[in-house]
Amino acid sequence: PNTPPQLAPLTPREHEVVTLVAAGLSNDDIAERLYVTSLTAKTHVNRAMTKLGARDRAQLVVIAYQTGLARPDGP
Repeated sequence: PNTPPQLAPLTPREHEVVTLVAAGLSNDDIAERLYVTSLTAKTHVNRAMTKLGARDRAQLVVIAYQTGLARPDGP
């Protein structure tokens, strides 16, 4: 509903993955949390980075905080 335009191209799963990246989880941690393989988690992270124009995970975290997808009090 109130999704910032920058986040609009993300799927719900990608939103979730970006939130988990912002919380500091590794691809293996994300995979375990979401009951997917590590490769699937990595694919979601990479697709989110591509769609958002993030050059690395750190920039993905910055975008997550700037857009309100992530907050200091956790996912």
